[in-house]
Amino acid sequence: MLESTYRKLSEELEHLKNVERAAIAKVIDEARALGDLKENAEYHAAKDKQGLMEARIVELQDLLARAKVIDPSTLAHERVSFGSTVVLIDHDSDEEVQYTIVGSQESDPSRGLISIQSPMAKALLGKEEGDEVELQLPSGRKRFDVEEVKYVAIESEGK
Repeated sequence: MLESTYRKLSEELEHLKNVERAAIAKVIDEARALGDLKENAEYHAAKDKQGLMEARIVELQDLLARAKVIDPSTLAHERVSFGSTVVLIDHDSDEEVQYTIVGSQESDPSRGLISIQSPMAKALLGKEEGDEVELQLPSGRKRFDVEEVKYVAIESEGK
């Protein structure tokens, strides 16, 4: 994953642990003071929110513990690898498309950012300029020529 993503997820984890936990505990205590817990909607809603938050904390801790932070600007982009931007030319239409290979947390296909774990990225990894690649797309199988492999800084967007 990118350093910026690692930082953002770390900040979210710290906020959940240091701010949200205390806020939810206070809401639960206030709801508990209202009386009978069996029919106390505020209490049950707060407990549900607490459960979701604790699950997110566990997810973030696991994700950050296993994360490999990579600076793609330091990699050679002669062949498609993490952080590479790949320009492809469609064999049938001569249309140009561009994708950047990123970690699963940065993935945003609408912006051309595809996860390194996706079938498309796996098919592109290791390719170099001049290679031909066949990809399975939602519209069917398509053949592309790898026009260019390069590094382009990835603009961070609120994902």
